[in-house]
Amino acid sequence: MSIFEYAPAPESRAVVDIKESYGLFVNGEFTSGAGTAFKTVNPATEEVLAEVAEADASDVDRAVKAARKAYDKIWGPMPGRERAKYLYRIARIIQERSRELAVLETLDNGKPIKEARDVDVPTVAAHFFYYAGWADKLEHSGYGTTPLGVAGQVIPWNFPLLMLAWKVAPALACGNTVVLEPAETTPLTALLFAEICQQADLPPGVVNILTGAGETGRAIVEHPGVDKVAFTGSTDVGKAIARAVAGTDKKVTLELGGKAANIVFDDAPMDQAVEGIVNGIFFNQGHVCCAGSRLLVQESVADEVLERLKRRMATLRLGDPLDKNTDVGAINSAAQLARIRELSEAGEAEGAERWSAPCELPTSGYWFAPTLFTGVSQAHRIAREEIFGPVLSVLTFRTPSEAVEKANNTPYGLSAGIWTEKGSRILDVAGKLRAGVVWANTFNKFDPPSPFGGYKESGYGREGGRHGLAAYLQGGQA
Repeated sequence: MSIFEYAPAPESRAVVDIKESYGLFVNGEFTSGAGTAFKTVNPATEEVLAEVAEADASDVDRAVKAARKAYDKIWGPMPGRERAKYLYRIARIIQERSRELAVLETLDNGKPIKEARDVDVPTVAAHFFYYAGWADKLEHSGYGTTPLGVAGQVIPWNFPLLMLAWKVAPALACGNTVVLEPAETTPLTALLFAEICQQADLPPGVVNILTGAGETGRAIVEHPGVDKVAFTGSTDVGKAIARAVAGTDKKVTLELGGKAANIVFDDAPMDQAVEGIVNGIFFNQGHVCCAGSRLLVQESVADEVLERLKRRMATLRLGDPLDKNTDVGAINSAAQLARIRELSEAGEAEGAERWSAPCELPTSGYWFAPTLFTGVSQAHRIAREEIFGPVLSVLTFRTPSEAVEKANNTPYGLSAGIWTEKGSRILDVAGKLRAGVVWANTFNKFDPPSPFGGYKESGYGREGGRHGLAAYLQGGQA
């Protein structure tokens, strides 16, 4: 029994006013959609939060025309220092409404409130502040100062508001206008962002938010009036987008899946490494494209690492995402939970040994206990396919060269982690890893000035930093 008894610390829902139904945000106004409506639910309780309009091809056409007009008449010709004022204003409003945004993100996505409050929303504001600073300095970017035009952007459900910021902020700073589709299961913070655009007096048509599902995203990607496509999501959808835009003049950036290796050497700072392993795979329920889902441990310390890791996993608190003490929230949807279960069962069927943290799962909602597999080979599905959930595959290695070989033995190349006290080893191994981001003695650290993106089937192009401007300027290479 612990010294301190657990006491729930729930965040109030009263700060958020969720409407019964939401329309589309086109040309600065909320309008009804031509398609059917769909429901968005709280994954922790399966409670219906709101009914949301589904945009069809005619709605997409209307939004693209509004974005084109705003680009030609207002936003494109506007001096960078004037565009910056709007981005700064948006960033400040996000800070002012941070609690409201965090609660809404948690309700719609299922992630713990402390993650939405302390990580997601502050980083969203930071991205708008950062790119506001670039808006009048584009001549120093190395990519020129000429925007592309209308950007069609499709974002995923794992970091709904943060992915919006990663895409909208650089696009606006460079002088482009935006037609964005949030994920079907997490549209609410994007719709609240539309209200923030109104509050900031952003000119009509500069940002348009179209809710919907796969057909809506396809219509945006394939619309002839869209000059640039930005997508974050699954590799399969990314490949379909690449095929759809082949032969056109559209610029494309794709940030796709990952199967990151988190490499722990025998001289790693063990307590720090265990925290990094936990953060790398169980943060946001493992719904992270750069999650450290493959743990590579040097053989001589594997038993010690596993013992410490299991002890730490047993302390993770799973439950109500609005409780400020919660470490692991709900899986985002029934479909995603089914995939996590399927791959976990495949791991057991292929001979890996499963261990799950002892925790009681709520009776309603979508839940999966933090889980690790030992005895994993590189041929196992759980070592090759992206699970996108709180499931860790543990493999061992003996030499640095073996670690590099195993880490690179994947079709993905988004991120990796290295844990060792030797700076020379960090530099040597990092240089050999085919991953867009390599963290040393930490994991899942993000900063607006730092570029993020992958190799191979993890996509191409970079988001964040000066490099993130390339995708939205005529002189960029993306």
